[in-house]
Amino acid sequence: MNAARHYIALDLGAGSGRAMLGTYDGKSLTLQEAHRFPNDPVALPDGFYWDVLRIFGELKLGLMKTAEISGGKPDGLAIDTWGVDYALLDKSGRMLANPHNYRDPRTDGVMDTAFNRMSREEIFGSTGIQFMQINTLYQLLSQVIQEDASLAAAERLLMIPDLLNYWLTGIQVSESSIASTSQCYNPIANDWADDVLVAMNIPRKLFPEIVNPGTVLGSLRGEISEDLGIGNTPVIAAGSHDTASAVAAVPLTGEGEAYLSSGTWSLLGMEIDSPAINEDSLRYNFTNEVGVEKTIRLLKNISGLWIIQEMRRVWTAAGETISYDGMADMAEMAEPFKHFIDNDDPSFMPPGDMPSRIARYCERTNQAVPEERGAIIRAAFESLVFKYRLVTDLLERITGRSIHTIHIVGGGTRNTFLNQWAASATGRTIKTGPSEATATGNIITQMLATGEISSLAEGRDIIRASFPSETFEPRDTGEWDEAYERYLRITGLHI
Repeated sequence: MNAARHYIALDLGAGSGRAMLGTYDGKSLTLQEAHRFPNDPVALPDGFYWDVLRIFGELKLGLMKTAEISGGKPDGLAIDTWGVDYALLDKSGRMLANPHNYRDPRTDGVMDTAFNRMSREEIFGSTGIQFMQINTLYQLLSQVIQEDASLAAAERLLMIPDLLNYWLTGIQVSESSIASTSQCYNPIANDWADDVLVAMNIPRKLFPEIVNPGTVLGSLRGEISEDLGIGNTPVIAAGSHDTASAVAAVPLTGEGEAYLSSGTWSLLGMEIDSPAINEDSLRYNFTNEVGVEKTIRLLKNISGLWIIQEMRRVWTAAGETISYDGMADMAEMAEPFKHFIDNDDPSFMPPGDMPSRIARYCERTNQAVPEERGAIIRAAFESLVFKYRLVTDLLERITGRSIHTIHIVGGGTRNTFLNQWAASATGRTIKTGPSEATATGNIITQMLATGEISSLAEGRDIIRASFPSETFEPRDTGEWDEAYERYLRITGLHI
């Protein structure tokens, strides 16, 4: 029997980061968390930033701890992170400033300026990306408008995982799945969208060579390898966008299946062979992002558990500790179908007092204002699963394919009542798992890169054999259907 293989997944979310050890024994894959740390943005007088230097230090600590557990030199390591954010480097490769957080208000109103320079139709035709003010394109355009000195001095732009890979290896490239989140990338050409960059007056020289998921970038820099005691470990470009890695871990089996990566953001979509850049995908604001094995992730970004997380943060800051399980219990006990919100309304984008914002949303949409906490929490959860139904119905329209099953992966799979609500609201079968989808997909892509497996399909077979799954079928569909029609009327959303 061959010796077990060990892979390190450095998984960075918008709220926390961790180092995971994946061990493959030739039949199944097991995961072990070696290190976890908070990833809190920093509010300064001039903006909202990521503390990327501390992040890099935590990743190095995670590498050291993970290597100790594995008992020797790992067979590979890879980084995945959230999308859209970036750092600028000077000609010597020095970072010019800490990266801004995508929720920074510097992009307020910038999309309108962009559309004066290039129409929505032209931008979408070149990039196929959902219009969101957080996108890299609008962050860069805000720097152009402000005549930002760091942009003028910059010689290179690196997305967050590309930056961290550069610090580990000394190699400056961009991996295609993370590049595709920027709205500066053309998924048909697999290259930067030069026409968009020219229209926005964004310097083309900033953008590095693009490599595909599963590319071995190189080895750890000598001083890092020596410092951490983990040898000449290969650094691999996995699906560097965390959703690309999560989707790689979805145990899809064929037609009629969609995926939902559930966390702070909910990413709901289908895996297709080529970009769906057409009138419907533009009208309904869907995105075409790159996946593993040159697949396309046709999906929509939905504000997922963000509102729930912010509620808990606000109440905790006020000295009232409420667990997520406690919030779920309060939601389940509250009266159903009383209040609805559009979770993606701009008022819910910045951090802040979500209970008050939900009350104001209900007031301005002529609904009764929820007063009890359970009612407020239930409004957010119910509205979220109704948004799942809307997006699933839109996916069917765009692709012409019927969807009977939605695979939910990620941390949200642990929320059993929400999974049941999703089944009842959407009228589709829900299958869950793996819960650690991002790290799992990261490791599966490393196994592809090192030749341990020969295809993504083989990797998904391993995932099915390694991790449990639950199935949820729709219940009380008549009540949910009636409530869904009210949700659409109140929010103004429609197909």
